Parts: sequence; structure tokens; C-alpha cells
Amino acid sequence: MAADVTDRRLTPVKSWSAPAVPTLPGTGPTPEVHDVLDDEVRPVRPIEGRVSLYVCGVTPYDTTHMGHAATYVTFDLLHRALLDAGLPVDYVQNVTDVDDKVLDLATETEPWWARAYRVETEFARSYAALGVLPPTHEPRTSGHIPQALTLIERLLRRGHAYVASDGSGDVYFDVSSWRAYGKLTRQTPGAVADPDKGPGGAKIDPRDFALWKGAKPSDPESARWRSPWGTGRPGWHIQCSAMSQHYLGRAFDIHGGGLDLRFPHHENELAQTCCAFHTDRMANVWMHNGFLQIESEKMSKSLGNFFTIRDLLADWPGEVLRLSMLKTHYRSPLDWTLKSAEESAKTLDDWYAVAADAEPGAPSQAMVEALYDDLNTAQAMAVLHGLRSASSSSEQSRREFAGSLRLLGFLSESAAAWEGRKRQASGVDAAAVEALIAERTAARARKDFKESDRIRDQLAAMGVAIKDGKDADGKPVTTWEVAR
Repeated sequence: MAADVTDRRLTPVKSWSAPAVPTLPGTGPTPEVHDVLDDEVRPVRPIEGRVSLYVCGVTPYDTTHMGHAATYVTFDLLHRALLDAGLPVDYVQNVTDVDDKVLDLATETEPWWARAYRVETEFARSYAALGVLPPTHEPRTSGHIPQALTLIERLLRRGHAYVASDGSGDVYFDVSSWRAYGKLTRQTPGAVADPDKGPGGAKIDPRDFALWKGAKPSDPESARWRSPWGTGRPGWHIQCSAMSQHYLGRAFDIHGGGLDLRFPHHENELAQTCCAFHTDRMANVWMHNGFLQIESEKMSKSLGNFFTIRDLLADWPGEVLRLSMLKTHYRSPLDWTLKSAEESAKTLDDWYAVAADAEPGAPSQAMVEALYDDLNTAQAMAVLHGLRSASSSSEQSRREFAGSLRLLGFLSESAAAWEGRKRQASGVDAAAVEALIAERTAARARKDFKESDRIRDQLAAMGVAIKDGKDADGKPVTTWEVAR
């Protein structure tokens, strides 16, 4: 029996927990962003009173990796910039839980929908650790089958789709019916073909792509939905069109995603949505973040450089990964390296020591202007380093520095909590360190400087850096921290 669309197991459930973030001031200018379709930078001008933003979400078949993180940190920064500009945001990020990759990994003990939910929850935890604000809506494909069916039927009525003649129950979009196909990727019609080949040559044109996939014998009963063409499930591309239209309307402000989705996914989304509603645009702005590399090579399991966020978070706080990604402009290729992470960790150690406990002021105007210039994070980082230098002699600059860092998604905890987390992660025995410092203090008091230097060297070998100073009463005091 086909799955009931009202099955509660398959309906969207909010699984995202919001990180602790400050309230943003809402005083900035209108951000400008790069539109891929027209290849120009333009201000964000909401169609309605709120900015409508759709970002293609994950397919929850396996754990989240650095490529996912780069995309969602990028659009989190956009989200924050829009909020800072005083623009409410209606942010939709879907979950593609009905997919071959998910179904193929199902087992008797863990059905596809249970696996999808488990992996989705892991994704949410990872993004919260990276300081990513939760979306307004997080719809799953499995909870929006009726919307997909309605859109497919609309395309059939308008002559932009056809039912395969081989009895498979497949429905295809007719690419030849839309003369503008290929405009998002700037390809000539004859040069584009969806890699999703039809079974048994059921496609009329090799460029045509699946809107509905008839059920295969291997498909579980819970992943088969009734349709006028037989049981089956929606194709990949129609899922996003159906959910974006359902939550944001026929036309909305910004459609985002990784550059790897530009073709075929976004090209096909654009075509089917425009044909369904007789319009020439789906979103006013299309945004794509650049490809990710690991140590100057494409991330790949076969190359042994495939890093999951879960594994990286075992070694680094989420803000370290966030900073490593934001150093590079979002449209440029991102080369994540171990050296970059180490440098980011040291930078954050300094930022936390200086600004984490400061009363935050308004973000620096220079930083805001850089950020709103198509998320120019490279320039924003330069401004931050200038504020850091000025904060040593100016409390106003320190407060401005703190406010700017919070806008970018940093300083989510106190300086003490940051240092405590670093100590815990290092495996350094705090009690042993304090005992050695007490021994050193005693050696210095009796002017046994040889012993004092020996203990300092012992602490350094443990990965501990010490600093001698005076407390508020002028008495000698030694503080310590874990050296990165």
C-alpha cells in the first residue's frame, strides 16, 4: 500500500536548536549581493515587507561535511546581514529526505525515514555549533508530496511535461517547451543534458528530467505515494520548486545554494517554476557559494581528505571552523587547511581575551559597509584587525570590536568559558598545572631561578604558556593558558 501523506512519521518536525546569539541592531544599510542570473551586484529589495530566502538543504543519508558547512555558514552570514539592516527574513531551508541515496541505505532495523531523521538531527547540531541561526521553516520532502503533485499536474496541463510511454509511471519535464532553458548556466540548449537518464529510453529528449518517478520493486512501501500516474515519489528538482512556492510564493527574493547545484538542479528548478506560472524569473536573485577544497585538492573520500563536521568539532570549537571559512569571499574557491584552522584558533584566542567580556557596541561602520558589499568578508577581516589594534587604547574601539564580532557570529560565550573549553579539549590536567605553578612561585620566592626556569620549561612541554604579572593589590600572580 502506498504511503499516506498524513503519516506523522513523515511530517516536518523542527529539529534545529538555535545557538546563543545576540540581538542585532537593525541599523545597517541595505546589503548588496551578486545575482548569478544577471551577473551583477544589486541591492536586496524585498518583494514584500520581509526578505524571502530559500536555500537548498541537505539530503540526510550521511553525516555532514565541510562542503555543507561552507554553504550554510555563507547564508547564515547573509541572514545576519539582512537582520542587521532591519529587514525581517523568512528563511526556508529544505530537507531532501525522499531520495535514492536515503532509500538505498535503509535497513530492517532502521527504515529510511528513521535514518533520515537521525542524520538530519546530527546536521542541526553541527550547524548550531558553527553559530548558524536556524531557518524560519525547515520542510521535508516527505511532508510536501501534495504540493509536488499539484505542481506536476499544472505542468502537464500547460504542456510542459509528459507521462512516459513505457508504463513506468514516470513523468518528465519537456525541456524543449521552454526556449530559455540553460540561461542560468549560460549554456546553449544543445549542450545541456540532465545526467538523470530515463529508464528504457523513456525520455523524448535527453535533456528532459524526471518530475515524478514511478515506484521500483526495491522501493519500500512507506516511500511510495499515490498519483494519477501510479505510485511513486517526486523527482529531486520538483521538490524544491514545490516547497519554495508553498512557503514563499511564486516569486521570491533570493535563492541560494552551493555552486555544485547550479546545474542541473537550479537550472531545472528555474525552468519548471517559470513554466508552471508563466513567468521569466523564479527568484529576484540567485546566489552560489564557491567550491570547497581541502589542502588545495577537491574533497573526496578516495583521496582521504573527506572531513565531517562531527570529527572536526571533536578537535576544534565551531567558531574556529566558522572563521576559517569566512576568511575567503563566498564566491571564491575555499581552500580549507589545517594551518588555516590553527591560525583561526590563535586569532580567536586573542579576540576572546580582548573582547568577549566587553559591553558590545554597534558594529563598526567600516565593517558593516564591507559586509554589505556582497559579503566581502576579506575586507571585513581587515577592518576587524584594525579594531583589534585600536581596542588596546580605546574602550570605544573595544566595544565596537565586540559588536562587530558578534554580528559575524563570534563571541558566543565568555572568555572564561572559551579558555575552559580549550583546556578541556587539550587534555591538560589543570590541577597538575596549578601545582607546578605553586612550586614555581615558591622557587622564585627563595630566588631559586634555575628551578623556576625548569618548571616553566616543564609547563611549556605540557603545552601550557604562563604569564607573570600583578593582581589588583599589586601582588605577584601567575596566569596560564593552553598554547595552541
